[in-house]
Amino acid sequence: MFEQLQDRFNLIFRQLRGLGKITEKNITDTGREIRRALLEADVNYKVARDFVNSVIENAKGSPVLKSVTPGQQFIKIIHSELTDLLGKQTEKIQFVSKPPTIILLAGLQGSGKTTTAAKLAYYLRTQGKKLLMVAADIYRPAAVEQLVKLGEQIDIPVWVEEYNDPVKICLNGIDEAKSTNCDAVILDTAGRLHVDSEMMEEIVQISEMTKPQEILFVVDGMTGQDAVNSATVFSSALDITGIILTKMDGDARGGAAVSLTAITKKPIKFIGTSEKIGGLELFHPERMASRILGMGDIVTLVEKAESLLDKEQSLRITEKLRKQEFTLEDFQDQLKQMRKLGSMEEVLSLIPGMRRITKGLVMDDNQLIWTEAIINSMTHHERQNPGIINGSRRKRIAMGSGRSVQEVNSLLKQYNQLKMMMKNVSKINKNNRMMNRYFRMIN
Repeated sequence: MFEQLQDRFNLIFRQLRGLGKITEKNITDTGREIRRALLEADVNYKVARDFVNSVIENAKGSPVLKSVTPGQQFIKIIHSELTDLLGKQTEKIQFVSKPPTIILLAGLQGSGKTTTAAKLAYYLRTQGKKLLMVAADIYRPAAVEQLVKLGEQIDIPVWVEEYNDPVKICLNGIDEAKSTNCDAVILDTAGRLHVDSEMMEEIVQISEMTKPQEILFVVDGMTGQDAVNSATVFSSALDITGIILTKMDGDARGGAAVSLTAITKKPIKFIGTSEKIGGLELFHPERMASRILGMGDIVTLVEKAESLLDKEQSLRITEKLRKQEFTLEDFQDQLKQMRKLGSMEEVLSLIPGMRRITKGLVMDDNQLIWTEAIINSMTHHERQNPGIINGSRRKRIAMGSGRSVQEVNSLLKQYNQLKMMMKNVSKINKNNRMMNRYFRMIN
């Protein structure tokens, strides 16, 4: 996400890092470049103008710091201003003291609202909440069936009725959530066009009758300024408490994300980062500012790893690497763990500087699948003792996996390089321990 903005800011920052001092001229020149970058990313004109003016004002008024270079100081100002523009602080779902918390999802047709309902339910369950989803979209063909199927996939119940009255369906669903002691109930309403007054009246009626604690507007992040316009219309009709931006893993220029909070005064609470059911992230303005500016987001990567990866297995693998007992079966286990984190491109985008290094490279996630296929074509004895894999064995493994002998050779080479690297790290650690022991003896 935000590839276009990242590329433009990388060019701007490259020029800033070379500054010997901040002058009124280079402040003005940089401001002009930032405005152009934002407008090309489909950021609202007024938002872009106000943002640049604020950056210029702060840059001119900021005291000179000896601990950082002028360019770094300017970059810090831009990061701080962008964080403020995106909402300053993280806004979470506000749960009531007496459950269930009622969450109403509203949005345009095609914004991915039904899928988002399931993603949100899945996310909240990982936070220890008991959920019920209500299928209140009676207009779109197969909308109810879609939510039921998603509910079965994540093992979360869905309230379904034959009524053609979405208000009644929602009210009955809430009663069911109360009787089953749910912490929250998610109301999946029909998508609508904001010009459709009849449908807008219906969502307003649902809101008035159900009295939700959270009204989340689900909007397609790829629609740019249309997303801002529709959010403004919905916000005038409903007391929206937050926004969920979907499809941010696609070719989104980022204009909607940057503009929405400033225009609507409503916080972005979540963003959809992939099509997977776990592809919904809590929106952190400071982290998103770092992503937009090409600084990565290592905190989010660590949090994803902690929540998705098997800690005991990771510790076991680390210990085996240290003892140089790492086998191809362990390598395969690590590949499976990596796939839980998302696509290779998604993971690398969170590592500072990685997108610049890997720019132009094709990130083929099938490579992990092919690697697993090669390892699966080996016998248990071969996986435990890769050194025995000779030429004839490599041909058999290649035929069994449907890959080439060259790919089998490449995998074995990568494995041996990893073992050698860990052997060298082990030697360095051992030498360091010996040196520390020596210095303690003589002191």
